[in-house]
Parts: sequence; structure tokens; C-alpha cells
Amino acid sequence: MKKSLIALAFGTLGLGLSEFVMMGILPDVARDLAISIPEAGHLISAYALGVCAGAPLLVLLARTRPLKQILLVLVTIFIVGNLFVSLSPNYWTMMAMRFVSGLPHGAFFGVGSIVAERLAAEGKKSEAVAIMISGMTVANLLAVPLGTYISHAISWRATFFSAACWGVVVFWFIWRWVPYVAALPDNGFKGQFRFLRNRAPWLLIFATMFGNGGFFCLYSYITPMLTQVSGFPAADMTIIMVLAGLGMCIGNLLGGRLSDVYTPGRVAAVTQGVMCLTLVFIFVCAVNPWLSVILMCLGTACLFAVSAPQQLLLIQNAKGGEMLGAASVQIAFNMGNALGAYCGGLPIEAGYSYQYAALPGAASAFAGFLLLSWFSRKYEQRKMKVCMAG
Repeated sequence: MKKSLIALAFGTLGLGLSEFVMMGILPDVARDLAISIPEAGHLISAYALGVCAGAPLLVLLARTRPLKQILLVLVTIFIVGNLFVSLSPNYWTMMAMRFVSGLPHGAFFGVGSIVAERLAAEGKKSEAVAIMISGMTVANLLAVPLGTYISHAISWRATFFSAACWGVVVFWFIWRWVPYVAALPDNGFKGQFRFLRNRAPWLLIFATMFGNGGFFCLYSYITPMLTQVSGFPAADMTIIMVLAGLGMCIGNLLGGRLSDVYTPGRVAAVTQGVMCLTLVFIFVCAVNPWLSVILMCLGTACLFAVSAPQQLLLIQNAKGGEMLGAASVQIAFNMGNALGAYCGGLPIEAGYSYQYAALPGAASAFAGFLLLSWFSRKYEQRKMKVCMAG
């Protein structure tokens, strides 16, 4: 495995820790800042807003710079953001710093995907992107539980300070291991957005938003569902979430490998269909403890199995705006998270049990399946026929 891809994976691991650890330490943050847990939840939204704002801001400010240089600047912003989160004296300062911490997220994935694709061996592009994304899955497997433990044992501030320290390590590895990669052709600021005139990237963006949002309808409420419906003790949730992270790791690497053997669009569409069925079965089988855990792990595997093919497809369908196209996946992913958490909460607020969050999730995942199937049939298969005819 190339050292450059490991360096990029270390970067996405840090981003995954910074994004997802807040979900497990909200009570600690709320107690220390003397705010309610719902108010502390806005710190998650602040990060997501930073993700959405960071990608177009990158296009405006850094589109003419060498890609390695951009990566180093993004890691620097990550370090500064998390350091000041750990030092925040009050809620509003922390809110601002969480926004800053989110700024490099989508941009790093966008630039990192292009670098990974360029450094990959022939026929291994999807696998290279999957290796970069694997840092995010390892974060959910190991780093987030460790960060949650540090928060409980020491302080939530120590968790974010640790993230900043990890950023320093990432900076060094990228500086030493990632080779020089020239800047993308400068098509002007408007030229970066020209690819959005086509239908194909929009199909991929909405498929990512609805597909990932479908699983987050349930995953946002997975702890109360497994404890109150499936009957697991709260003490078992740590190991269960580690299993969920393991599913993410396996799904991500498998999705990348299969996309190099078959077409990425077909792999993503089939995976999205499996996710839809998984959510339906979770709704039906939630009262069975171990079956619900197995299905949850299958769902997390599907969630990340589509990441590498979607990332690669948007690069391929964003000619002239590859940087923004690749970053758009993370924008759509975070919009899907917010949409999923809202839609999944609707039946719960109406008084239904927690497994009912899977129903709007299944509908949303089915929409993602239809969009990816449409993309694969209209664009991938047509392209293959043209290539065969040529």
C-alpha cells in the first residue's frame, strides 16, 4: 500500500473523530458549558454547516494552488479549529470554532480523492479512494470510542486537544509522504460550477443525500432503539458501536474493490437497494436483539460501501470542476445526516416506537436506489456501449 494513501487515510481519520465524537459526549459538553443537551446538539449542526461552506470557499480561494499545498492548509485549519474548540470558554465561542473545524472536511475529501485517483495504479482508482476513506471508518471503529472514553475519564476538552495533536501528525505525514501533485487546470470560478449544468452529477448528489440520509433516519436513534426495543443493556452499546464501525470498515473496502471489478454506479445502486431492504427488516425484526445488531452492521457496511464509488463517479462527472465535484459528496452526505435525523424523529415524536424511524429511512434509501439505477442505466451503460462500439 502506498504511503501517500496512508497519509490521506490518517487525515480522514482525524476528520471522522472531530465530526462524530460530539454525538457521544454531548452530556459532558452540556454540563460543562451549563447548557441543555438540545443546545449542545447545535454544535453538531455547526460542524455540518462548516462542511457545506468549506467546499465552495475552497474553489474560490485555492483552485489554482498545487493539491499537496491545499491539503497542508486544510490540515492546518483542522488543527487550529480543534485546538480552539478545546480552549473555548463559552458556548458561542465553541459554536464558532466547531464551524471552523468543519470547513476543511469536505474540501479535504475532495482534494484527497483527486490525489488518490492520480496516484492509483491503473484499474485501482476506486480502491485507492476507498483506502483514503477508510480513515473515516477506522475513526468510528476505534477513535470515536477512545475519544468518548477520554471525555468521560478526563474531559471533553482533552478529546478535542487530542484531535488537534493528531492533526499535527497528519500534517507531517502528508508533508513527507504525499508527492507533489500539480494544480488542476484553472477554468475560472464560474467554470468550476459548469458541470452542474448536466443531469448526471445532480443524480449522484441527490442519491448520496437520500441514500445516506435514509440510513441516518435510523442510525440517529440507534441507541434508544437497541436499548428500549431490542432490550440490550446500556453497558453493551460501546461494543455494539465498535461492531458498527467494523461494518463500516469492511463495507468501505469491499465497495472500492467491487467498483474496480464492476462499474461504480452499478455497485452503488445494488448496495443502496440492499440498504433499503435492511431498513425494512430492521423495522420488522427490531425486537430480536442479535438479529437487529447483525442488520445494523449490514446497514453500516452499505453506508460506506457506496462512498468510494460515489466519490469517484462525481470526479468523473465534474469535468472542469473536479475539486468541487468530489467535495460535493461530503456536502450531500452531511445534508443527508441532517435530513435523516429530522425525518427519523417524526414518527417518534408522533408517539411510535423507535424502530419506526426505519420506515422513512427505507423510503429515502429507495429513492437513492432509484436515482443510482437511473444514473447507471442512462450514463454508465451508454458509455460502455459507446466504448465497445469504438
